[in-house]
Amino acid sequence: MEPTAITAVQPHRAGVQLPLKNRCVLGTCALGALALLLVAAWLEPSSALLGTHTQLGIPPCTWPTTLGIPCPSCGMTTAFALAADGRCVESLNAQPLGFILALCAAGFAVVAGFAAATGSPIVGALTQQWGAKCWWALGAAILLSWGYKMLATQGAFS
Repeated sequence: MEPTAITAVQPHRAGVQLPLKNRCVLGTCALGALALLLVAAWLEPSSALLGTHTQLGIPPCTWPTTLGIPCPSCGMTTAFALAADGRCVESLNAQPLGFILALCAAGFAVVAGFAAATGSPIVGALTQQWGAKCWWALGAAILLSWGYKMLATQGAFS
């Protein structure tokens, strides 16, 4: 018995529409991204540029108190809250990757919402080229943002 081959995503063809099931999934995902941004807009960003997540009932991060360094995600919630308020430079300063992810969430909400409403296969067309390089780039972005946050909390940019 031969292994099943994985077929590539077909390129967009005029008149091709997504099945209703796919449209419902994309619509749900778009609403999830929108809900994330609405919660972020509701939060009051911390002036310390980290710790905003405690407003959601999540305990404070133990890394800064026990290890003396921020965790890889320190400042993400603050960056989302600032970006949702339109305070882009402050969001970028709080956590660069958080700012980028907030922009991605907003863009995804728009694109997925459009695809859900119209049946456009645009999401598949945009994601068919993603692969291992994308995951390596994300890993590098996480490490770079974490390094930035460690330097920023030590006063390197003051």
